[in-house]
Amino acid sequence: MQARLKPGARFPDVALFDLDGTLLDSAPDMLATVNAMRAERGRGPIALDALRPHVSKGARAMLAAAFADVAVETRESWVPEFLAVYQRELGRHGAPFDGVEAMLGALEAAGSRWGIVTNKPEYLARLLLPLLGWQSRCAVLIGGDTLTARKPDPLPLTVAAERLGVAPSACVYVGDDERDIVAARAAGMPSVVALWGYRLAEDDPIAWQGDVMIDTPAALADPARWPAR
Repeated sequence: MQARLKPGARFPDVALFDLDGTLLDSAPDMLATVNAMRAERGRGPIALDALRPHVSKGARAMLAAAFADVAVETRESWVPEFLAVYQRELGRHGAPFDGVEAMLGALEAAGSRWGIVTNKPEYLARLLLPLLGWQSRCAVLIGGDTLTARKPDPLPLTVAAERLGVAPSACVYVGDDERDIVAARAAGMPSVVALWGYRLAEDDPIAWQGDVMIDTPAALADPARWPAR
């Protein structure tokens, strides 16, 4: 569903973003992680294209893609190893998507604040911020383990708004996964589907019913592309 855009549109007071697949193309870091784990087990590397669609689904989904023949229980026991190896590879291979810096700059120039609500563990997200030069720019950061629930539960989004002293309806959430849009809707927050992110072939972003769908981060440097509030 496409939301009606207001004449004389303006940026939202607060823009909240998912991290992996929305602000950050972290798939190369994730690939280095799973390939290090595969090498440790005497296996050859997998290709980036084989992993990229799974990145927004989290560590377990990436391990399933990289070790499809391994039992679920065994892969589950490898999650701490995945996180430890990923911390070593953090920020070494990935980068913000093209257009993200221009978009964030446009928000800041307009006086809007922006923050991150991710299912990535908070300590890993916080380690990334200085590598990206975002540590003093990001107004709020909520990780997947910050609270008692994570997306698609709306709690991380409502708490992010609360910490910034605004109503959820004053924010817009941008994400590339269905759970991002589900969480935003439950929080009473307008949403943007980031079509440039990571999706499985069977994913149907139209069915997620976000307020708007946007092809590139650069498009969000235009206030008219944000949903009306």
